Amino acid sequence: MSLLEVKNLNIEFTTLDGVVNAVNNLNFAVDKGEALGIVGESGSGKSQTILSIMGLLASNGRATGEILFKGQDLLKTPEKEMNRIRGKQIAMIFQDPMTSLNPYLRISTQMTEVLRLHEGCSKAEARKRALEMLDLVKIPDAKNRLDRYPHEFSGGMRQRVVIAMALLCRPELIIADEPTTALDVTVQAQILRLLEDIRQEFNTGIIMITHDLGVVATICDQVLVMYSGAVMERGSLQDIFKRPLNPYTRGLLHSVPLPDQSRGEPLYSIPGNPPNMLQKIQGCAFNPRCEFSSERCFQSKPELIEAGPGHWKACYRESGELEAFERGKVS
Repeated sequence: MSLLEVKNLNIEFTTLDGVVNAVNNLNFAVDKGEALGIVGESGSGKSQTILSIMGLLASNGRATGEILFKGQDLLKTPEKEMNRIRGKQIAMIFQDPMTSLNPYLRISTQMTEVLRLHEGCSKAEARKRALEMLDLVKIPDAKNRLDRYPHEFSGGMRQRVVIAMALLCRPELIIADEPTTALDVTVQAQILRLLEDIRQEFNTGIIMITHDLGVVATICDQVLVMYSGAVMERGSLQDIFKRPLNPYTRGLLHSVPLPDQSRGEPLYSIPGNPPNMLQKIQGCAFNPRCEFSSERCFQSKPELIEAGPGHWKACYRESGELEAFERGKVS
């Protein structure tokens, strides 16, 4: 049994303009000690997927399907029990640590509250464990920093504090939503190294939500590529980076700046814009932007099929056709 298994997940939001289908028939699994990267442009359904796992969808949202955590369907779990699961068994690291930390409370107060709530620790024991966790995430001079306020930490240090809080109860699954976006390259590398160390030490499952393929290459074993609320491709890190089978995945990879790129050479960008999720889409959602599309792509939506062992794609084109197009041999 996988640690987390998502089956046929659909998420929709009722708005004044109509129903928004944010996620459509999503399936994936995460095992203990495994890191899954979910990538895609803004609006692809990444964040709504993890909010549904945490039971934190907006009041106008509705999720159907199954989200099985150690066999328990989280979509059917009462809110009181979800409060016990969140933080203790499943922890989340948000993009901006200042939205996760209360600016009016000392770090010590915020960290000890987690332990006293979930594990019934005494104040002294909770403080001791909070200090140990700050040391683990390499906060310099943690003993003297424990009683400081969030604004007294740098952005990178605040993110380390958030990670420390996520680890306090030794969760089995960590969900990280763009945890390095606002950080400079050096701090980003430190945070990713820290998450990798935590995964190795505690055998923790990780879901990494990002639009940065460099982050995915650093930490993830498996990759899920989403577009317009659906899976375009799914496979191992090696499959996705070395043998992409969907034009959207190829577009994302081509959009990554290369170290040897000539100065002044324009960056590749995928043409067009993501679709309006309020409108019903016929055929492949990516076809208006796809240079490999055919008439069939506009008529029916390609199913997600296994193109190789553990490598799934939603595209009518074969790998050889895509490569031939890129070499200019096929019109």
